[in-house]
Amino acid sequence: MRASPKRLPALLLGTALVATLLGVGTLASATDPAADAPPPAAAAHAGHRMAASLQASGDDADGDGYIPAVPQVTGVTPSTATPPPRYFHEFQANCAVTHTAPDDPIVYPGQPGRSHDHTFMGNTSTNAHSVTDTLYGGATACKAPADASAYWMPSLFDGDRKILPVGPQVIYYKTGVTDYTSVRPFPKGLRFVVGNPMQSAQQFREHKGFVEGWECGDSFFNVDFPTSCPSRPDVQLNLRMQAPSCWNGLYLDTPDHQSHMAYPVVKPGTNDNMCPASHPVALPMIEFKMAFPVNGDMSQVRLASGRGYSFHYDFFNAWEERTLKAMVDHCIVGGLQCNARGYDETHPERGAALNAQYRLP
Repeated sequence: MRASPKRLPALLLGTALVATLLGVGTLASATDPAADAPPPAAAAHAGHRMAASLQASGDDADGDGYIPAVPQVTGVTPSTATPPPRYFHEFQANCAVTHTAPDDPIVYPGQPGRSHDHTFMGNTSTNAHSVTDTLYGGATACKAPADASAYWMPSLFDGDRKILPVGPQVIYYKTGVTDYTSVRPFPKGLRFVVGNPMQSAQQFREHKGFVEGWECGDSFFNVDFPTSCPSRPDVQLNLRMQAPSCWNGLYLDTPDHQSHMAYPVVKPGTNDNMCPASHPVALPMIEFKMAFPVNGDMSQVRLASGRGYSFHYDFFNAWEERTLKAMVDHCIVGGLQCNARGYDETHPERGAALNAQYRLP
């Protein structure tokens, strides 16, 4: 039996989240009068307004939204160290699209068809009923067979035509803190949502995970889709967005699917980044770098969740533990810029974490 004091935070979290998703207290865009208008298909996706959807599942037997880590990580102090500088400390998880479905096993566990349409990458089996045990060890469209994690985002459409990214997409695992040597692997079963489908244009632009917004050709830093992109075979619509990388060490998920994670903060008096005391455990920072094969007239381009600034994504960790640790230790802690094998071509003398088949040697 879990301790009851968490019930009140759960209620508060759910209430706050519903208020956020319904637009209470949001800021309007000063440059786009329509920026905060409901997305064209809002009625079809109204279910996503209630993201605090609590229901029992294989990972959350009592359906309260809290999934405790086992064991919980306590007694950790955020690292304030400044190790020798390295320009890179990252590796890539190259994962292709597997399927699309109106499912979301994090926000709407066990409720198929309730979400707006999502484009899934990585684990080939991901659906509304996915839990840690069904994902772990499963088939994957990632280059590393040990990465059975599920990655997903709202599907993109050009009119009524669904546009799917082609080939392996770049999902970076990097450090979000200055002390890259303090980064440890994700715990098995950790999951979270990055961004909010109901966020305004201004909220998207000010989101801590915002990198370059939507871009194509010479158009950058767009919070919504550009009106047009060069009609050339080499031009695609791109987006990069970073996830929080500091964990509270206690829960694999919380009712709002975000509170157990936090973005790094600036160490007082420096330009260094460190984890906040409330979330002291440094984990890899995931960065989606997606490329959609669409250009030319972009006037009909939309997301299943609405306008371009409604972009968000989900991550559900199902890596085989030894392989993920090898990649994190070799590439992030080791200060390298690695591919999906854990190999840095500028430092061949350091070798690779995985073999030619992308498996542990």
